[in-house]
Amino acid sequence: MKPDIAVVEDICLFVDEFYARVGKNELIGPIFNEKLEGHWDAHLQKMYRFWQTILLHEHTYSGSPFLHHMKLPIYKEHFSIWLDLFHQTIDTHFEGPVAEEAKSRAGKMALMFEAKLDYLRSNPDTIPLV
Repeated sequence: MKPDIAVVEDICLFVDEFYARVGKNELIGPIFNEKLEGHWDAHLQKMYRFWQTILLHEHTYSGSPFLHHMKLPIYKEHFSIWLDLFHQTIDTHFEGPVAEEAKSRAGKMALMFEAKLDYLRSNPDTIPLV
């Protein structure tokens, strides 16, 4: 049996491995690598805090993640790959209620981001309410 996500070191493990997979993916890797060139470490630090806040209920993150994704050329197929890579990474290392919560939250986030981006692209004069 694999352990569940329980401490910040677990979050660092899955965040590091997940973004390594993202960076190597032929469809989404170039988007992330271009956007985060020279800023990967800062992004990873932010993602540790984000997931620590969500999964461990230790409030270390504040911000609006959607704002950083608004102008990226990402669509349904990108979110599908992102989510598959996320699930693969979690399932490689963890199982249990917190691991399932991580996958559930990632799925909800992908759906929300995709819906917001679709709406903004269909309504270009709309000011995003984030």
